Amino acid sequence: MVTTQKELSFGEKLVGLTFNPSGDDKVNRAKRLCAELADLVYEDIHINNSGMSELKSNLYSHTFGEILNAQMNVVKILTLKY
Repeated sequence: MVTTQKELSFGEKLVGLTFNPSGDDKVNRAKRLCAELADLVYEDIHINNSGMSELKSNLYSHTFGEILNAQMNVVKILTLKY
């Protein structure tokens, strides 16, 4: 039997969707939500990329970092044991 895996989206790769050693459903949900947000921004880049200003270009890069930072902090809160 051959199984094919779906290619991960940009957002899923950004947040490391497949890395959840504990299998925690809350962690998976947080990662999926942040991945969806990153994909929304990523799609906007590819749809509206003509004539993008330097400001908007810089904001895109910063936004991906902030989404990743938020995802990591949410996971930290959800898994904090002390």
